[in-house]
Amino acid sequence: MTVLRISILFVLAAVAEIGGAWLIWQAIKENRGWVFAVLGVMALGAYGFIAALQPDANFGRVLASYGGVFIAGSLAWGIIVDGFKPTLWDWAGSAIALVGAATIILAPTAANTATETAS
Repeated sequence: MTVLRISILFVLAAVAEIGGAWLIWQAIKENRGWVFAVLGVMALGAYGFIAALQPDANFGRVLASYGGVFIAGSLAWGIIVDGFKPTLWDWAGSAIALVGAATIILAPTAANTATETAS
């Protein structure tokens, strides 16, 4: 259940952060207006709250592992929303980032190891 919760929160965080950044990009680069910018700021604020809901209490660990999700999510957003065509290098980099993210967030920690040993 914890892995599912972590995964759902990472996906929601990515949608909020990438969507918010995209809205601000649209406001500035594509002259879409201030409404896009305001919505983008709101989405970025929501991202911060979503990230704080992760079960791991270590800010650095959560944000470092989220980085891999952000990389893959950004490429996915580009493909779905902007028609971006990733290269082999984009796919490879994204895969490496996701493996790194999984290594960080799913690796046993001292607290988890102590709990498992006591059981």
